[in-house]
Amino acid sequence: VEVRGVTVSAAKPAVMCGPCAVEDEARIHAIAARVAAVGGEFLRGGAYKPRTSPYAFQGHGETALRWLRRAADAHGLRVVTEALGESDVPLVAEYADLLQVGSRNMQNFALLKAIGRTTRPVLLKRAMAATVEEWLLAGEYLLAHGAPGVVFCERGIRGFDPSTRNLLDLGAVALLAHVHRLPVVVDPSHATGRRDLVVPLARAALAAGAAGVMIETHDDPGCALSDGPQAVPLGELAAAVRALRGAEARP
Repeated sequence: VEVRGVTVSAAKPAVMCGPCAVEDEARIHAIAARVAAVGGEFLRGGAYKPRTSPYAFQGHGETALRWLRRAADAHGLRVVTEALGESDVPLVAEYADLLQVGSRNMQNFALLKAIGRTTRPVLLKRAMAATVEEWLLAGEYLLAHGAPGVVFCERGIRGFDPSTRNLLDLGAVALLAHVHRLPVVVDPSHATGRRDLVVPLARAALAAGAAGVMIETHDDPGCALSDGPQAVPLGELAAAVRALRGAEARP
């Protein structure tokens, strides 16, 4: 799938980094500068946040979209961000290069149709309890309604063991990559909820055939407004990406 000059494929896996939520303009510019410096291609960040609690931080909306776009443009990055509802789609499509469908909305078929009609490429996250077939058919909804390409994203499915936030299904990654020949990126941050497991599982994902990795990063994870425990500190991002690039180079 081509996204503004970058081809997302296992031949050259993409690196997508950024905070869980876009918190303020200065911070997203600082993060974008570091993502570009370490060789990332995409700046990720949530302007609209689907939170389990209605009292948790919900994002800054359109203001955050403007901050995200300016930061990405200033550092030669592409923007990947989520649209939560049908009414948000036209606005998010103005700012995003890769429109994200979050796991909670994977089977929101009205939303999928609306996103497909924007004719933007789409990042489709797997729902927490979705089968591979359901995930693939959600992708078909997007393609059938005009999306030029779909990048699938494995972000962990619900398991029974609380040791990690979710269960990262690398078998599904290998299936999509090697049998269905589809681009699939992996989000080890949401899969584990632990920053210390992000790099090992990202390396495993690349070995399974992933076309990229999505890594949450923040300059001060302890003060992050959402998902701080899974964010790689900005100062450690370069080492993390070097470890991934090294994994790509091995036979």
